[in-house]
Amino acid sequence: MGFLRHVVCAMSGGVDSSVAALLLKRRGYSVTGVFMKNWDSLDERGVCTTERDCEDAYRVCQSLDIPFHQVSYVKEYWHEVFSYLLKEYEKGRTPNPDILCNKHIKFNHFYKYAINVLGADAFATGHYARTSQEDEDVFEHTHTSPPTTLFRNRFEMRNPVHLYKGADLLKDQTFFLSQISQDALRQTMFPLAGLTKAFVKKIAAEAGFYHVLKKKESMGICFIGERNFEKFILEYLEPKPGNFVSIEDGTLMGKHKGWFTLTLGQRARIGGQRDAWFVVDKDISTGDVFVAPTTNHPALFRDTLRTDRFHWIAVDPPPELVRTQMMECHFRFIHQMPLTPCTVTLNMDGSVWISLSQPVRALTPGQFAVLYKGDECLGSGKIIQLGPSEYTLQQGREGLIGAARHNEPQTPEAAS
Repeated sequence: MGFLRHVVCAMSGGVDSSVAALLLKRRGYSVTGVFMKNWDSLDERGVCTTERDCEDAYRVCQSLDIPFHQVSYVKEYWHEVFSYLLKEYEKGRTPNPDILCNKHIKFNHFYKYAINVLGADAFATGHYARTSQEDEDVFEHTHTSPPTTLFRNRFEMRNPVHLYKGADLLKDQTFFLSQISQDALRQTMFPLAGLTKAFVKKIAAEAGFYHVLKKKESMGICFIGERNFEKFILEYLEPKPGNFVSIEDGTLMGKHKGWFTLTLGQRARIGGQRDAWFVVDKDISTGDVFVAPTTNHPALFRDTLRTDRFHWIAVDPPPELVRTQMMECHFRFIHQMPLTPCTVTLNMDGSVWISLSQPVRALTPGQFAVLYKGDECLGSGKIIQLGPSEYTLQQGREGLIGAARHNEPQTPEAAS
């Protein structure tokens, strides 16, 4: 028998990464579990479960009889994710920290630590996702030095690794992986690729991982947890009070503590208002936050958007898009939202315009537009510009109709 392949598995203290490590060991690999700390709980007065999560990950590694390490990226997370987050909020956008964390921390610093420092042949995580390569293919890419020229290996360019949805479509996490690099993907294994969450829980129960099974799934901001967002963000940004303004007639409805505490589509807490009002737009030059009286107000619906330079997981845009500058595919900007058919237009600067087959509620600058073609996740781009809302278009149509009526020549009878 040949030498054992060494796989470093990212351990979060949750059921998915625990089962991922177990499956890797059952496949005969030499596995090392590593827990990554990205947020310094000593700075937090709120709830933070980092220490408990680390302890849970350690217990799993003990029961599997595999080495356990922990590594801290608190400084990197602060500089590369959290500081960026604050700047985006100040610009009136709503960033996605989970996508950014995977891009800058887990599949960059952490992945490189696994390969270059721990000497791993491959990196593994508990994400529900698949790639176009078999596990053995992953090891073919091991220890390749980064290119010293501007051009990548031609074989790599012709044979990029593609990212596909996991077998459990309800748990599929390709959305969160849509900004990771081709280099990282080539050396990553997803042991849960073909499994459902229910089956993963069954494996965990049979293995006796009861301490991770009973934990609630984390739903808060990546590595910050479930905290009151307004209270949290105001610990880092100075309050900038402004007005809630009705989008319909410009009435001042109330006051807010800062546009960065609010995102499009959310309910606005306006004192003295019996009915619900929802955030539909922001003007950071005046501090005004525009609100509308119903959750499905036409001011919340748009069908066009532009991204910044799009990140294609396979490095190059799909051949169809390169050839014709247009392509039909599917879009989402929130994890688990239904996929919407769309037409993508490629711009000269690498950005894309996306035209949706139907208007979508609360498209939000700063979020990521993630594109799919069948089961393949093509990549993503940050939303930087929105087309007009349905309300704006309605107003424009009504204005045109009114102007046309006003300009109609009057008949003699009407004039008399």
